[in-house]
Amino acid sequence: MSTAPVPPAKGPASYFPSIERTYGRPVTEWLALVRASPLTRHGELVTWLKTAHGMGHGHANAVVAYVRKEDGAGGAA
Repeated sequence: MSTAPVPPAKGPASYFPSIERTYGRPVTEWLALVRASPLTRHGELVTWLKTAHGMGHGHANAVVAYVRKEDGAGGAA
């Protein structure tokens, strides 16, 4: 069993603990919401999370950026 410390998350994932505390839902739910959305552009998805779900801009941007990178969608459109 390793006792080495886990390095802190970098990039968009560094927002995940705060997102879970602030909005009371696991990050996996936010990621699934973005993936299920018919919207495809980065800015549209960020605006949707902000307006439909009350998410702050930085948190919404982090969730969308993470999903787009994981799913191979690249940078902002």
